Amino acid sequence: MSKHINKYRKPNTTKGNSKISFVNLSTYTSPEIVESKNKEWVEFGSDNNYFQFLIDRYNGSATNNAAINGISQMIYGKGLDATDSSRKPESYARMISLFKKDVVRRLSYDLKLAGQCAIQVIYSKDKKTIQKVEHLPVETLRAEKCSEDDKEVQAYYYHPDWANIKPSEKPLRIPAFGISKSPQPIEILYVKPYKAGMYYYSTPDYQGGLQYAELEEEISNYHLNNIMNGLAPSMLINFNNGVPNEEAQSLIESKIQRKFSGSSNAGKFILAFNDNKEAQADITPVQLSDAHNQYQFLSDESQKKVMVSHRIISPMLLGIKDSTGLGNNAEELETASILMHNTVITPFQELLIDAFDQILAYNNIALNLYFKTLQPLQFIDLDNVKDEETREEETGVKMSKTFSALEEFGEDEDLEEWELIDERKVDYDSEDELDEQIKELNSKNPSLLSKIWNFATTGTARPNAKSDQDGKNEEGLQFKVRYQYAPLSFSEKSRDFCKKMVKAKKIYRKEDIDRMSQKAVNAGWGLNGADTYDIWLYKGGGDCHHFWMRKTYKAKTPSTKPDVGNPNAEVSVNKAKKEGFKPEVNAKEVAKRPTDMPNNGFVNKKR
Repeated sequence: MSKHINKYRKPNTTKGNSKISFVNLSTYTSPEIVESKNKEWVEFGSDNNYFQFLIDRYNGSATNNAAINGISQMIYGKGLDATDSSRKPESYARMISLFKKDVVRRLSYDLKLAGQCAIQVIYSKDKKTIQKVEHLPVETLRAEKCSEDDKEVQAYYYHPDWANIKPSEKPLRIPAFGISKSPQPIEILYVKPYKAGMYYYSTPDYQGGLQYAELEEEISNYHLNNIMNGLAPSMLINFNNGVPNEEAQSLIESKIQRKFSGSSNAGKFILAFNDNKEAQADITPVQLSDAHNQYQFLSDESQKKVMVSHRIISPMLLGIKDSTGLGNNAEELETASILMHNTVITPFQELLIDAFDQILAYNNIALNLYFKTLQPLQFIDLDNVKDEETREEETGVKMSKTFSALEEFGEDEDLEEWELIDERKVDYDSEDELDEQIKELNSKNPSLLSKIWNFATTGTARPNAKSDQDGKNEEGLQFKVRYQYAPLSFSEKSRDFCKKMVKAKKIYRKEDIDRMSQKAVNAGWGLNGADTYDIWLYKGGGDCHHFWMRKTYKAKTPSTKPDVGNPNAEVSVNKAKKEGFKPEVNAKEVAKRPTDMPNNGFVNKKR
């Protein structure tokens, strides 16, 4: 908004005929929406230049500048992506070519700074597809006045400089996107959030903090110019050649005001008109002994209020050191980051994605878009996210091959249908009886161990699948055996594979574990840096402190069958054996942590 001067005049009758005027600094006003009868567009601000006012507050206030820059960068993150990009490569490629990185980045910036943004949609010659998308600076547009029958804005008017538009100039009219039945060569998709009482435009989300942004700007200008002017005091200007008429006084006052007033001249001046020198105004300055404290308070208060208006939970998120203590430790900073991303950043992103979806839909493209996040992975809570696609969308991060592969395997524990009857480290040294049973099953194989490691090479991970280790007794009571990565804990130094296995809290068929060995779930930890190795035997690789925990479950009803989607109950092997179930024996090494194996679980030597 443009600045205006408030004038207060009060006659002084101390000596002779004297008149004094006080000229104050400018004040802030809220934007006005003006529909003029002689104009086809709707003015935004009393001088139709509210966007420039926002730009000035962005350039003038250090805190406001940092907040807008930081949040707009968070909105854009690392750019647009789609969770279904691999399934729809052609659509994904068309999306990438349509929404250039620089275009999306500018739209994110305008949306934050101005509270709205504008997309220039360019159609192909036959109007069948949208050929190109461009960013159009939102400050160059004004909405067309709506008639009583119009439910939406029909068009927008373009001019590069609305502050200096001439009466003879006619701005360019550009139709609004999707309004006309027959698309025009160029249309405008105007993106803005809903604001109560606002139809044509929207105010930025930090509207309530603009006064403090301007205050911060004026304080900085005041101090700067005090230094530049040699710390000169405010001025008293006396005219001792008589008191002129009102018109002459106003002319003199306006000329002096243009030259000397404002923060650039460190405050206000006092203008006095006197009949003679003897009748001049006598001004006694009031010195503030704690003026520096007051200015410091105002400066700190301005910074805080600006950050509040931007809903910045912790200044540390923008690289601003804060003395309050909030965000000065890792846990508080993590909480602040998650909260800000969910409550501030995501709504901006969703607004843009909704607009992008409209454009893509015209080209018959449907993608699950998201913005790749700038958040550190440790600041992202993944515990309650089940599927890979949702995880990617929520975090904005493409999941690694490790996690993607792991997600294919395992099941959740269902203690409603299954009773855990035994849970123990996999170690059957003392169960000679079970060894003999395995030998009988593998009588044709020269090596018992070979049979144990090779039995599942054709196994696949699929829901509701039965394991070769599942069984039933003569009465038909169902049992199943599953394995869990144990213990359910890890350290900061633990490798990603171990962290993800622990966080998953899943249970696995023996076949699933063997299938993991055939995929690069923990790349680089195999022989000579190979991407695959025996997960069943070596778990997370050399020096790993985890082991496999064998869990045996008994169905609570005879009709229940093993369900890979729901199995996490633990069962006692001995109890199962007593009830007639004969489980398969596992290799001795399965019970051992790699760190307890010869050479700490490394093939040759520690790497």
